[in-house]
Amino acid sequence: MIAVSSRPVRRQWNTVSFASTLYLIPILDLLLAEIPPRWRAEVRLGLQEALVNAAKHGNKLDPSKTVLVRFSSVANQYWWVISDQGEGFRPSQDCFEDLSKDLPCEERECGRGMFILHQVFDQVQWNAKGTELRLCKRVKEVSRSPVVT
Repeated sequence: MIAVSSRPVRRQWNTVSFASTLYLIPILDLLLAEIPPRWRAEVRLGLQEALVNAAKHGNKLDPSKTVLVRFSSVANQYWWVISDQGEGFRPSQDCFEDLSKDLPCEERECGRGMFILHQVFDQVQWNAKGTELRLCKRVKEVSRSPVVT
C-alpha cells in the first residue's frame, strides 16, 4: 500500500510512505512528476538507489516496516528526505575518500550506491542515527548538464 499526503509548512512538503519493497516504479513516477524532463533520468537513478537502500539495507525488505519520503521543491531546488525503520547507517570517513579514488565502483568500500548518490545530487546528508537521508538537486545549474540522459 502507498499512502500520500501533503501539508503546508513554510513550503509545501508532500509525503509518501510504502511497505518495504523493490517495486518502486509508481513511487519513482510520483517523486519525479515535477522534475524537468531533461533531468528525470539522472534523478530517477539517484532516487532509485536511495529507495532501494532504505528498503533493502535499512528495513531488510521487511514488509511490516515502511519507507517514508518527504519531498518538496523551492525555485530550482528539489528536496527529498528518505527515512527507514532500520538500525541505521554511518558512512566512515574512508568511504568518502574511496569516492575520489580511481577504482571501479564495484571495488570501492562503499559501493555503487554511495558513488551514484554523490554524482547525482548536490547535497547528500544523513541524520546522526543514519536512518534518514536528505537529498537536494539543483536543476538550473548552467555550468553542468545531466550525467544521465
